[in-house]
Amino acid sequence: MCAVQKKINIQNKRARFEYELLDQYTAGIVLTGTEIKSIRLSKASIAESFCEFNDRGELFVVNMHIEEYAWGTHYNHRPKAERKLLLNKRELRKLEKEVKNVGLTIVPLRIFLSDKGHAKLVIALAKGKKLYDKRETIKDRDNKRNLDRVKKDFRK
Repeated sequence: MCAVQKKINIQNKRARFEYELLDQYTAGIVLTGTEIKSIRLSKASIAESFCEFNDRGELFVVNMHIEEYAWGTHYNHRPKAERKLLLNKRELRKLEKEVKNVGLTIVPLRIFLSDKGHAKLVIALAKGKKLYDKRETIKDRDNKRNLDRVKKDFRK
């Protein structure tokens, strides 16, 4: 048997670059046994994923990739299946209203394990950035890096 990591922190690093994040929520995920075992081994990716509502007002994460569990039998899961997210009714209604009326999108930011061992997904209500916003983000990042470099040299 292989060792299970204590802290799981699977992130979507492109989300902060591609989107302007407005509001964050923590949602539970409905998983099967082999899916949670793969997540505990950090064998998941949310880089290409997004969230959408079905016709009954339930929120699902789409394109979330969870690798098949290595020791799973014929009960193993599908890697790219849609997975239901668990939020309060009030939060779901608010998110659905924002997505339909304002045209915002819901992106997953990171997966982590709670103290009880449940997998949680941090999602954000986001607005897509334009190309010039992305350029400005890159410029700010470069300026900060150069400033830190100058500060470091000045201390010596």
